[in-house]
Amino acid sequence: MEKYRIGLDVGSTTIKTAVIDENGNLLHSSYDRHYSDIKSTIVTVLSRAVKSYDRFALAVTGSGGISVSNWLNIPFIQEVIAGIEAIRKYIPQTDVAIELGGEDAKITYLKGGVEQRMNGTCAGGTGAFIDQMANLLGTDAKGLNEYAKGHKTIYPIASRCGVFAKSDIQPLINDGAAKEDIAASVLQSVVNQTISGLACGKPIKGHVAFLGGPLHFLSELGARFVETLQPEEAIFPENSQVFNAIGAALSATKSFTADEIREGLERLKTMESHEVQRLRPLFDSPEELEAFRARHAKTEIAFADIKLHKGPCFLGVDAGSTTTKAALIDKDGALLYSWYGSNGGDPLKTISGILKEIYELMPEDAYIGRACCTGYGENLIKNALKLDRGEIETMAHQTASNVILPGVQFILDIGGQDMKCIKIKDGVVTDVLLNEACSSGCGSFIETFAAALGMTAEEFAKKGLESSSPVDLGSRCTVFMNSRVKQAQKEGASVGDISAGLAYSVVKNALFKVIKMRDFSEMGDKVIVQGGTFLNESVLRAFEIVSGRDVIRPAQAGLMGAYGCAIISRNTYKEGTRSTILSKDELEAFSFEKHTKRCGKCGNNCLLTVTEFSDGRRFITNNRCERGAEDENVHIEKPGPLPNLFKEKYNRLFAYYKPLPAAEAKRGTVGLPRALNMYENYPFWFTFFTKLGYRVVLSPRSTRAIYDMGIDTMPSESVCYPAKLVHGHVAALVKQGVKFIFYPGMPYEQIEDPTADNHYNCPVVATYPDVIRNNMGEVFGSDVKFMCPFLPIATPKRMYERLAEEFPDIPKKEVRKAVEAAYEEDRKFKDDIKKMGEETVRLLDETGKFGIVLAGRPYHLDPEVNHGIPEMINSYGFAVLTEDSVSHLSKTERPIRVLDQWMYHSRLYAAANFVRRKDNLEIVQLNSFGCGCDAITTDQVQELMLAANKLYTVLKIDEVNNLGAARIRMRSLMAVMEERAEKKITHCEPQDYHWFKEFTKDMRKEGYTIIAPNLSDIHMKFYKPAVSACGYNVVLVKESKSAIDVGLKYVNNDACYPTIITVGSLIEELLTGKYDPNKTALIMSQTGGPCRASNYITLIRKALKAIGMPQVPVISLNFVGLEKHAGFPIDLQLMFQFIYSTMYGDLAMRLLYRTRPYEKVKGSANKLFDKWVDIIANDLSRCDRSTFGKNCHNMVKEFNELPVYDVEKPRVGLVGEILVKYHYGANNHAVDLIEAEGGEAVCPDMLDFFMFGFQNSTIKHDYLDGKWSHKFANSMLINLVEHFRKPMMTALEGTKFGHPTNIRVMAEKASKVVSLCNLAGEGWFLTAEMLDLFDEGVNNIICVQPFACLPNHVTGKGVMKALKDLNPKANIVAVDYDPGASEVNQVNRIKLMMSVAFRNMREEKGEPEDPALTAEYEALKEAAATETAENCGCGAGGCAAPDETEDESVCASCASAEDCDRYCGCGK
Repeated sequence: MEKYRIGLDVGSTTIKTAVIDENGNLLHSSYDRHYSDIKSTIVTVLSRAVKSYDRFALAVTGSGGISVSNWLNIPFIQEVIAGIEAIRKYIPQTDVAIELGGEDAKITYLKGGVEQRMNGTCAGGTGAFIDQMANLLGTDAKGLNEYAKGHKTIYPIASRCGVFAKSDIQPLINDGAAKEDIAASVLQSVVNQTISGLACGKPIKGHVAFLGGPLHFLSELGARFVETLQPEEAIFPENSQVFNAIGAALSATKSFTADEIREGLERLKTMESHEVQRLRPLFDSPEELEAFRARHAKTEIAFADIKLHKGPCFLGVDAGSTTTKAALIDKDGALLYSWYGSNGGDPLKTISGILKEIYELMPEDAYIGRACCTGYGENLIKNALKLDRGEIETMAHQTASNVILPGVQFILDIGGQDMKCIKIKDGVVTDVLLNEACSSGCGSFIETFAAALGMTAEEFAKKGLESSSPVDLGSRCTVFMNSRVKQAQKEGASVGDISAGLAYSVVKNALFKVIKMRDFSEMGDKVIVQGGTFLNESVLRAFEIVSGRDVIRPAQAGLMGAYGCAIISRNTYKEGTRSTILSKDELEAFSFEKHTKRCGKCGNNCLLTVTEFSDGRRFITNNRCERGAEDENVHIEKPGPLPNLFKEKYNRLFAYYKPLPAAEAKRGTVGLPRALNMYENYPFWFTFFTKLGYRVVLSPRSTRAIYDMGIDTMPSESVCYPAKLVHGHVAALVKQGVKFIFYPGMPYEQIEDPTADNHYNCPVVATYPDVIRNNMGEVFGSDVKFMCPFLPIATPKRMYERLAEEFPDIPKKEVRKAVEAAYEEDRKFKDDIKKMGEETVRLLDETGKFGIVLAGRPYHLDPEVNHGIPEMINSYGFAVLTEDSVSHLSKTERPIRVLDQWMYHSRLYAAANFVRRKDNLEIVQLNSFGCGCDAITTDQVQELMLAANKLYTVLKIDEVNNLGAARIRMRSLMAVMEERAEKKITHCEPQDYHWFKEFTKDMRKEGYTIIAPNLSDIHMKFYKPAVSACGYNVVLVKESKSAIDVGLKYVNNDACYPTIITVGSLIEELLTGKYDPNKTALIMSQTGGPCRASNYITLIRKALKAIGMPQVPVISLNFVGLEKHAGFPIDLQLMFQFIYSTMYGDLAMRLLYRTRPYEKVKGSANKLFDKWVDIIANDLSRCDRSTFGKNCHNMVKEFNELPVYDVEKPRVGLVGEILVKYHYGANNHAVDLIEAEGGEAVCPDMLDFFMFGFQNSTIKHDYLDGKWSHKFANSMLINLVEHFRKPMMTALEGTKFGHPTNIRVMAEKASKVVSLCNLAGEGWFLTAEMLDLFDEGVNNIICVQPFACLPNHVTGKGVMKALKDLNPKANIVAVDYDPGASEVNQVNRIKLMMSVAFRNMREEKGEPEDPALTAEYEALKEAAATETAENCGCGAGGCAAPDETEDESVCASCASAEDCDRYCGCGK
């Protein structure tokens, strides 16, 4: 062992070093920010660290350590493993360690077996997040910490990610909440985020250590953790900020000299690496930049001298989220004064200062004639300073744009945190789009990022203009961009490359995610871009490049809201009057104080911010409804409000039902959680249990406190907020002392529309009881009975039978009567809601008033979920109706584009169909963040509305408590409604588009090209010849990164990753121009299940229309009787070909993955695989299935005989969503990564996924209301397929390759953990795959899923705790994939899992602890390379020996790089 050991920790924002001696004493340490320049910072800190030592051992760790390891050839230690080394050495008593870094959060459980958790893509940053939030408050992280010391109140701030938190914080700042309270609330949100995102149901208790820079430097963050967790001991070790660097030093075994390191650092200075995709530069030459600037300099607002002005002038103020803007104009619209700058966290103080400056500059004979205000702070500023009027932002921007560009057709405004798009046709606003919380902050993100680099936004933007290769940072929200930025930094991307890449990202986010722009011609010719973000020339240029058009950007782009308000002030001015705004003298005397209080006037119990002015007035903010703003001392008569059916339905649903007195409850008490499907079925269950003699206890009304009660039992951080609330409701029932809790699973809902394609519940609503069962065991303890049967509520007779089975101790007669009464009460409840709707519609018709159908799910009735939006709409003078109060008044006109598979959405479409024919109603759709179903439904509802010339508004909601965006959206909608009414614009008879285009027999005869997506790189090699043999001309799309961008352009960006890849790849292939669209068809599989995958086809059709190729048929490949195409019959020949090609693909994959990691001759396994692909493809292309048995036998034999090393490697299972699991591009080549890390990938067979579908017919019959005939037919099908598979099973028997498990056995395994009624997506089969892998001895598993995949919340992430309880050796990591997800995060999580796998393997062998986790494997690899290189003339390690290749001359001469790579992989 070297006397000195050096550890290097390269994080997302900092680089840490530690030098220790042989006794573990710390001799030197450093902690430096790298400001995105990792390479030069590495050179500086490492040069400094090695200065005093000639020889030492060295290792690197951290999220950026992988790249540094490659650059300098230093051993890499996974950071969690490095942390454990330091913990065991210095604080061995630790039970749990929490470590926060710049953007990574980790929890390590050290007792009872080591278990590690790392944050995923959606958890955003931690240290970087605190920096961003501090920036909002005009301070740094240390300043935030100082503020937090003086806090009095903790505000609820969204803990999902930085974007959501910012949406909560900004209104608090604008409302003047104390910085001390905001600072403490920010730190508390980090605590909540860490616990909810990482604990995943496992308690954090005992001796808890707190590590990492943020916890070392921010005492109040540690205090918030301690107060929340209340551990037995809180450990804050010395040097905790460099703990991982110390751990890396402890783990270092490879020796270096100082000169070797210095040489490496010299090479590093000139090294380049480009793994992140690059984009075209913003400008090709300085001349192009100058021409661009000259063009944009022409659009300028005229100026006039304020000191020479006489008479009235007109003031406009825009109190934005992060900036304040003011414009003072004369009667001609010329600017007398303007102001643009940060609000410094206090908009009222800022605007008071602006007004004082105006008064100082204004001559005595000039005065403010009228003043108008807009923006987030509109109400506060208007009331405080007595401005004449307030105006909605969108109208202010439209007014300004019309002055600068008369007849403007398209306005895009990107501000600090808001993005607004206004579409105008013939002078009338046709659409107003705003960003939701999930894509907020793009403008301020650039500013914050620049500040983190020690630059101004202007300096940062200038760097972007100079970039020659901007990095592609994706087009998702800022958290995903942050992850991509982090990855680019680690590859040494320049600041300019990142700046230009961010500019592209902001633009793509606006165009593709917010505006959902498919065809840029929709913009029209007159386009204005504005807002402070467009003062950034990089963003402006990126917009022009992406949209393909020159646009108008006013020189005063950031002033447009204020300028529009000034124009409105001028236009509404009455000659001879003066503004009511505070005069100069009044302003001098003006002061204000703020405090908070609870409202208490309704169940929301809002935390109000009360601003008291020096003249005795006061102003109240943070109230969800008008009651909070009522002055208790003054009673004001108000006109009677129109009905709010949200409120009325909520009362009818819950308050209407009175539970039995305890004395009369002969069977005791049953608790029902007030969440998800209870908002649909509570009348049923209340009546059922009451009739049986139970006292029904309902959990309390949802609040933030209820949410917090369940925060440490949530297994998935990206599930929707309504689902997260379930944990709190169940915990609340336990806290109330309820010993029997009933929460049923409902895969199907009752049929309301027989013409719909199905009546599923959303996968989360249907199956979430399983998540509660598997993650709240500690909460239940031993004395709470939690019952969650899966039941067939759509069929009364079968429902009675199932409930009789579930309650065997109750006489069947009683159960039957209770069920009958429950159905009757359910009908009465629904009839009452329909009656409310009918009465409200009649009232509106009679009075000429307007109503809003606020459409969503039943659980959007929850005030904690809808955040008071119904009350807010009602306060604007609208009646508020629910979708189920009007859905019965119209039938959906079919066919609609989508597969209408979910019952709640069938109701939604019917409501939309009713509203689009009523001129006094508009629809506003509520959409919970993370709701996968709404990626389908929002587009469909929008199409229904636009087809009738009606408006469509969607409000995205989640944990964010701030109604700012919703208010803007609603007031914009009101303004458009008023404008349409004035111009007598009414609905038109819907012109619905017919989407289905059949693939006919004639098309088949004409030899149409059928383009198929790549669903699995291995299996598609067999599917193509198999299908072609049936007489079809099939072409496969190739893997392409650019397909993701195409998918994002043509698919709703809330759709899951597989949708975006699949649709993108098909559309990209069509757009190559290689195919005649009149002779081409597309093909896509369709299962008909409750997952949104069955709607891929409908999304493809929408994209085809968008690219102008609606004539291209899309063939549905399904075996469940969905769409039928005469030219593509699902006959026996096709089915047999499909089954055999799938079996061949499964076998080839199994043999290749089991052999390749151990091959002695590099490339030999792939070569053998290619040989068999050719043989089998030839047989399949002739429909020759007679060779199946012989091929299986010979294939197994040849792979078994391939020369391999006799070494043990960790076997790693790859399970999850079907496309991400099998598609190399979708999972970022996870199999290659596993093998590169020294492991062996084990991927379950694809055929069993289809067998899972067959087995589900048995499950539906046994537990739900499936037909016996379907059970019988599908059981026979399983037997038939197993018969076909028998030769393969025989060939595999007794070999090292293992064999697939019968699907019925798989079902039996899964049933021990989840209900088999988990039918969506991979459903129970995903859980079964993991259990089956355990039985094979594969304890290491990567569970891959698209970000926010609905079924995987339940049977993937939702079962991990239960699986680890069953198998303590389980080493499972869940990895999310998404277009904007960072590969760095994915790779790091997989590397962590691999590190644990190696350690577990050593421990099983009883080998001593070795910090260099893969040293043994690396030595083996090196030995293998040396051995093979000696036998090959090419001299490259890893080449094949001549006697092991088919062509000795190829290897000996390396005549062709392509041939050499095929045989030996040397790459020459």
